Amino acid sequence: MSRSSPSKPKSPAVRDDLTSARQVIDLEIAGLAALRDQLGQPFVDALDVFAETTGRIVVTGMGKSGHIARKIASTLSSTGTAALYVHPGEASHGDLGMITGEDALFALSNSGETLELAAMVDYCKRFEIPLVAMTAKAASTLADAADVSLVIPESAEACPLGLAPTTSTTVMLALGDAIAVALLERRGFSRDDFHALHPGGKLGRRLLKVRDIMHGGTELPLTRPEAPMSDALIEMTAKGFGCVGVVNKDGRFVGIVTDGDLRRHMSNDLTTRRVGDIMTSGAKSVHPDMLASEALHVMNERKITNVFVVEDGRPAGVLHIHDCLRAGVA
Repeated sequence: MSRSSPSKPKSPAVRDDLTSARQVIDLEIAGLAALRDQLGQPFVDALDVFAETTGRIVVTGMGKSGHIARKIASTLSSTGTAALYVHPGEASHGDLGMITGEDALFALSNSGETLELAAMVDYCKRFEIPLVAMTAKAASTLADAADVSLVIPESAEACPLGLAPTTSTTVMLALGDAIAVALLERRGFSRDDFHALHPGGKLGRRLLKVRDIMHGGTELPLTRPEAPMSDALIEMTAKGFGCVGVVNKDGRFVGIVTDGDLRRHMSNDLTTRRVGDIMTSGAKSVHPDMLASEALHVMNERKITNVFVVEDGRPAGVLHIHDCLRAGVA
């Protein structure tokens, strides 16, 4: 008989690795907490500058600050604030022309003394372009030159040598996210706006509306309450949804006939009976501007495979559960 061997004790190296990792996270959490606690009027002033900018937010930084600047520019752009990243080294070799008089410069430098930023700062001063700085040094060249200076807390870097940017870049990234979200909220950026900027991938699928994937027009299976069930069966078969919507003389949605209704009322005289005698009145419907994911939830919850899409009381389309699955809605 085989016996399971006892689990081996964790080596000291594994324990030390986990201790080191937790210390890094603890130090970065402390840096973020310090940032949260010191937020004040300069943050609001920076938002005012960016909100009043009619052009783009030009984000820049060198080294690790440059990587963070790229991400901030991307986040701003994807949440409704036009932004781009300009490399400070390339700026002095012609890319200053990418900055217009309608733009604002957002410059990141932990030390506030990054030499490569000098040309961009001078350019802003010469052409009266607003400059917002993010730095850990309130008494620095960059902070002094800026119209608004966002001073991040001087927190211990998670690197045991105190050299590699770790806590400082985490704090910069969080402050950039805070700016992007605050601007999003100021502008009233909606789900529709977000979908327009994220049409692809999982985000795009999550933000699909019912109207994006529903069937309408000549595909819509419809009949009247006074029609014989023989007509309803022909319509159901022709349109292939396993159901038919019922509208009154004013074209308003009043019910539905499904495969389930047919089974419940199966009899020799079914085809001669009126649709109004068989239909389910007050059937659940969805609105075309509802998220497709919400409509899918409705169908799953009610254990139905299709649902009529109704706008202003009138059927605008029909949605089948397979339409949601084909579109990647989950």
